[in-house]
Amino acid sequence: MEDNNELVPLLLVEARSFIAGEDDILPINDFKDFTKQFYVESVKLWYLAAPAIFTSVCQYSLGATTQLLAGHVGTIQLAAVSVENSVIAGFSFGILMGMGSALETLCGQAYGAGQLEMLGIYMQRSWVILLTTAMIMMLVYIFAAPILLLIGQTPAISTAAGSFSIWMIPQLFAYAMVFPLAKFLQAQSKMIAMAVIAAAALILHIIFSWLLMLKLDMGLPGAAVVLNGSWWFIVAAQIVYILSGTCGDAWSGFSWKAFQNLWGFLKLSLASAVMLCLEFWYFNVLILFAGYLKNAEIAVDSISVCMNILGWTVMVAFGFNAAISVRVSNELGAAHPRTAKFSVIVATITSLVFGLLMALVLMVFRRQYPALFANSIQVQQLVYEITPLLALSIVISNVQPTLSGVAIGAGWQAYVAYVNLVSYYVFGIPLGLLLAYIMDMGVKGIWYGMIGGTGVQTCFLFWMIYRTNWNKEASMAEGRIKEWGTDQKINKDKVQVVA
Repeated sequence: MEDNNELVPLLLVEARSFIAGEDDILPINDFKDFTKQFYVESVKLWYLAAPAIFTSVCQYSLGATTQLLAGHVGTIQLAAVSVENSVIAGFSFGILMGMGSALETLCGQAYGAGQLEMLGIYMQRSWVILLTTAMIMMLVYIFAAPILLLIGQTPAISTAAGSFSIWMIPQLFAYAMVFPLAKFLQAQSKMIAMAVIAAAALILHIIFSWLLMLKLDMGLPGAAVVLNGSWWFIVAAQIVYILSGTCGDAWSGFSWKAFQNLWGFLKLSLASAVMLCLEFWYFNVLILFAGYLKNAEIAVDSISVCMNILGWTVMVAFGFNAAISVRVSNELGAAHPRTAKFSVIVATITSLVFGLLMALVLMVFRRQYPALFANSIQVQQLVYEITPLLALSIVISNVQPTLSGVAIGAGWQAYVAYVNLVSYYVFGIPLGLLLAYIMDMGVKGIWYGMIGGTGVQTCFLFWMIYRTNWNKEASMAEGRIKEWGTDQKINKDKVQVVA
């Protein structure tokens, strides 16, 4: 019986390969073959990546626009928005986005295998877990001011950021709703709809932020009203899109199945959360440590501007992260290991090229762009000095999210969590603290530590992907679909391969 049980997943993979067709990657014997297949895969990747990049940029720009305008309201307002956005909201964003990323593996592989009816169930289970988590995390927002004081922020920054945090509680629950929605739509390649909604949200956000923060002089309260409203607009618009019937069998209505097997689903969500939180919080810790340097407001403002720029450019890589996660999970779910492997190669090369181009543009305009983010001459000068390090960070950080997307698509979250722990917290942060405080390098020392940790993590991911047995991953995807799906056999009419 044990032999038969071990053969079942492999036989099912072979059967699905026959149903869906063999890998569409032809043998690559020379550079001409590679170029041809690279073009074919690039078309598929960009079909997903282009709208995903646009969506990521628009959504990131909501907070970044608020931060930019806060810099023109005043220095303390900029510091308050930066600390709340990076430390308090960043803490919540990391946990909820990480927990929601479990759907990238489950929804993507189920879609590739034709188990469309499970996508809606997965999303509802994720809502239950994330909304419950948000209720617990609301305490962090309520007690943000004393928490910031406890960890060493100045009284002025802590008070302003604490007040802003309480006003931003509605955004916390929007995060809990929007991440499962995004992964549900993403697995089905509904990227265009997400991009249109994000664009509409950004346009409205810019108009109302300018009106309330600057024209009506409402400052931080006005910023909170608009930022909360923008995120809930995205949630409402995506729900309306799904309920309109555009997702076919993937959404069959609300179901009590969403409350089944929550503990097992929670464990998978937590593994995803640990992986991404260790990574996401690493960057937020940098701004926190900057608050301990001499001239804290100048240090926090300058590193916040650089992180803002880095965040915008990394949104391109996050688009590739979403695209390669969909490609890998869909192809593994459809028993196409060779296609999945080649998708990884194409996405990595493309994201590297884009990182180099964006770093070059930044260096060309290094004297001009700091004035867009702050009125303070001291802040502008420090940003100018950090720009070469920022450019290097852009190159590394454009490749790293793509590799993380591979890990999510293949379901390696637990393994990558250990990699992130070692790279960032055993190596990167101690290095940054040593250089910033012991070697008296200030903000530059913190940034060197960030680059070191990200570089080590990227090397680890390269090694993991290089050593991967993609045929084995396809078999494991089949087992994962059986464990988290239904007891139904695979429906031959529903098996789909991403074109």
